[in-house]
Amino acid sequence: MPASRRTLLATSLAAPLAARAQVVWPDKPVRMLIGYPAGGPTDFAARLLQPHLQALWGQPLVIENRPGASGIIASEAAVRSPADGYTILLGNSPNTMNPAIMPRMPYEPSELAPVVLIYISPTVLFVGIDSPWRSVADLVATAKARPGLAYAVSGNGSPGQFAGESFARAAGIELTAVAYRGAPPALTDVVGGRVPLTFSTLAGAMPLLRDGKLRALAVAGDSRVSALPHLPTLKELGFDIPDCGVWYGLLVPAATPRAVQEKIAGDVIGLLHQPEIQARFVEQAAIPVGEGPAEFTARYNAEIPLWIGIARAAGIKAE
Repeated sequence: MPASRRTLLATSLAAPLAARAQVVWPDKPVRMLIGYPAGGPTDFAARLLQPHLQALWGQPLVIENRPGASGIIASEAAVRSPADGYTILLGNSPNTMNPAIMPRMPYEPSELAPVVLIYISPTVLFVGIDSPWRSVADLVATAKARPGLAYAVSGNGSPGQFAGESFARAAGIELTAVAYRGAPPALTDVVGGRVPLTFSTLAGAMPLLRDGKLRALAVAGDSRVSALPHLPTLKELGFDIPDCGVWYGLLVPAATPRAVQEKIAGDVIGLLHQPEIQARFVEQAAIPVGEGPAEFTARYNAEIPLWIGIARAAGIKAE
């Protein structure tokens, strides 16, 4: 793990320790809501941590998948649950993107309290292995000559679309998003040459990359990733875009006692220090982070207006 990540985990772990010793929780089963189907990247984190948290808490951790509406169904269910720590949402970046693309949300983002950011899946700019583009400069040159160049996204208003539109604005080019129902069909069409490029999470695309079916051109994030150490970031190449990596973390109803939030955060961050758990994230081309309530809340609150601004400028809307 890079030194910066180790430092972040160590710093994040220190604050919750005192609160963990003061709160008596839980004394009954805990429910974890997930807004996506079993087997996906959000569900992965829940299944990985579930047995360890059950052992720490001495109570069952019941995972409940409620897929639909980019996580809104599960998020609303969490908001409407008692604020006692016994309902936890495992959310992701769409929790801060949905307010930017939905004309009306069934809850306010402030009704959820960010507790601990578990990991980030870097977003990467991919082209098919048969693409003539060997660099981002090659792609930009073509896009300037052919305005409206298509790129595949896993759905309207998806993280990949925010990455694509951010890149297009920074590069001074015009791209046209082609929305699919999920990342697999989008990646399939890029591999097949039917759409020339995509912005996708590294975790979702890694099998195709390892099989030599995709070419990675750049990371749409703030730092390089250990799985592809020689791959530059778009910022390094001169394109000033926000970090478009997809985060995954735990949130609770906003009125949940702070001591309970700190205990949850401290327990999860402690697990992220375990080498075997870190190794599982690395296998998924993911970056364990371990931001506690203060840092995660600052990120959450900053992202909402950021994505609103990008969505308005690019005309990004929900399906």
